[in-house]
Amino acid sequence: MQYKYFYSKRTVAKIRSFYTNVAKKYRNTYSYEDMERNVRNAFFAIYGIEKTLPRRHPTISRWEGYHMANTDKWYYAYTIEGDTITVVDVCHVQNMHE
Repeated sequence: MQYKYFYSKRTVAKIRSFYTNVAKKYRNTYSYEDMERNVRNAFFAIYGIEKTLPRRHPTISRWEGYHMANTDKWYYAYTIEGDTITVVDVCHVQNMHE
């Protein structure tokens, strides 16, 4: 099945915010190019949901009612309606807790 992918403003804000904070904390070793590459990779991974990233049950309570998928660095909470996948929230692996 060919899916259409959308993501919420919350998703965009959380990914950008995480890597912006990394850039601020490690400004001597983490470049703007590193940040942009990591942001891009986090968004490209969304297109693997339901293809190469298997569907999982949510492990945190605020994601009850959503599907969950993960890469090595990000967890994605999403909905499926027909052929449309909407990523409603994300969480970096370092922050996955209740």
